[in-house]
Amino acid sequence: QVQLVESGGGLVQAGDSLRLSCAASRRTNTNYAMGWFRQAPGKEREFVATISSSGGSTHYANSVKGRFTISRDSAKNTVYLQMNSLKPEDTAVYYCAQRGYYTGSSRTDEYDYWGQGTQVTVSS
Repeated sequence: QVQLVESGGGLVQAGDSLRLSCAASRRTNTNYAMGWFRQAPGKEREFVATISSSGGSTHYANSVKGRFTISRDSAKNTVYLQMNSLKPEDTAVYYCAQRGYYTGSSRTDEYDYWGQGTQVTVSS
């Protein structure tokens, strides 16, 4: 069983930056793609970004492209989401997830393990 633990969320103002981290409980994520998703109150969970197992391929939702960057440090079993130029509409609980495949996906049902989430609140 893999445990994923997110951290780094908080309350910031519009235009600020945050870096989220997702640490895996054991050395398993080096061979699997990872993704970040978010869920705002009253809305469905939506795709944010994904990174391949090698780290060589990344994909982003149009709403965050150019502002967010996903990366991974396999030696630390950690995936990051650097969020710049934050907007109030970025307010949500952010979840990381692990997919049992080398390439990422934007579909929630293609991920096997999920973290508990970390709250990001952006005030205007």
